[in-house]
Amino acid sequence: MESTTPITAQYVQERELEELLANEKLVVVDYTATWCGPCRLISPLIDHLATEYDGRATVVKIDIDQNKDNTKKYGIRSIPAVLMFKDGELVENLVGKLPYETFSNALETHLRL
Repeated sequence: MESTTPITAQYVQERELEELLANEKLVVVDYTATWCGPCRLISPLIDHLATEYDGRATVVKIDIDQNKDNTKKYGIRSIPAVLMFKDGELVENLVGKLPYETFSNALETHLRL
């Protein structure tokens, strides 16, 4: 019986994110901060997305305190904020502590489009 190690969404910096947006078809970005309680609650959900959609979407996290310019660029005013990009274009903006199904349903929709 094989044991599959769960994949976790990696933290990226601004430059890495820009590269992903330029090169990947579908990118999910969790804008988060270490001091944010609701962010900590959805963190395992984002990691689960990374595992479930491995090979179909790139799922990453970005710390707003370390990436202020990028946070401003996408108008992040409230966290947690989960943005989905398709072919480099912002296609979804989910803000707040939402259930896993909200994230996975949005991702499924964009995978089908």
